[in-house]
Amino acid sequence: MKYKVLITGNNKMVINEFFTNMDFSFECISTSNRYDDIINHLKYIKPDVFVYCLLGEGPEEMKRFVNEERELAKKQIPIVIIGESSECTQLLKVAPVINPTIFHKPYSFQNIEQKIVEMLDHKKKVIGNTIKKDKDVINKAADAVKSAEKLLATLEAKEKLEGRRKHILVVDDDSSVLKLVKSYLASKYDVATAKSGKVALKFLETKTTDLILLDYEMPEDNGAAVLRKLRAIDKTKNLPVIFLTGVREKEKIQEVMSLNPRGYLLKPIDMLKLNSLLKVILG
Repeated sequence: MKYKVLITGNNKMVINEFFTNMDFSFECISTSNRYDDIINHLKYIKPDVFVYCLLGEGPEEMKRFVNEERELAKKQIPIVIIGESSECTQLLKVAPVINPTIFHKPYSFQNIEQKIVEMLDHKKKVIGNTIKKDKDVINKAADAVKSAEKLLATLEAKEKLEGRRKHILVVDDDSSVLKLVKSYLASKYDVATAKSGKVALKFLETKTTDLILLDYEMPEDNGAAVLRKLRAIDKTKNLPVIFLTGVREKEKIQEVMSLNPRGYLLKPIDMLKLNSLLKVILG
């Protein structure tokens, strides 16, 4: 089982190292340093560890980490800091972190991967030993398992009555958005992702979907162009499309709605609104 790692910071080289050479141990999700983005990822991704890759962040930018650190502490998510020794020291001065794991140059990426895995394995073992010693926790866990099995049996029976699960295709050029939406929807729907309109159209040549979540602003073909192409194909002309957009200007929103999508959602995505909209459209 891979550990989920939520990564932020300006050091793109280190972040890329996690994605390319540590994927055997970690399922990596990157996020911006905006408070709302990090909180949404904590809520819907539930990472095992948070990694801050420093490179040139100023004191004001570091101070913003205070609020995120409080949320991480509440959820007992360990924090790993990677950067120059001076940058790590500066961060701990302006945003004190409880028991961080720090790596500063010269560092080995193999050593970073090994130490993080050892830390998370130890945490899992401690939690497991605590559960074994606490009969009340064991009883509650057993009750939770029974409830989950009962719920799963109910859902399976419902799926048999209602037929196959609905399928959703998510189209966005931002990998973090694709992972966030897929992770949230995967328990209720079959979800496929595409990083461009071209990939989405190629997918639909041989496969089907019940609904498309379509980013409005993408390089090459934007959401509007993709929707027009969908409407020109018999197979997809009646396919429900919901736009995902960061545009908030009234004129732009009117332009979005003039294409007659089944709805639109502003970024960052409110998952409760998304869930409600999908229930209305898909049942």
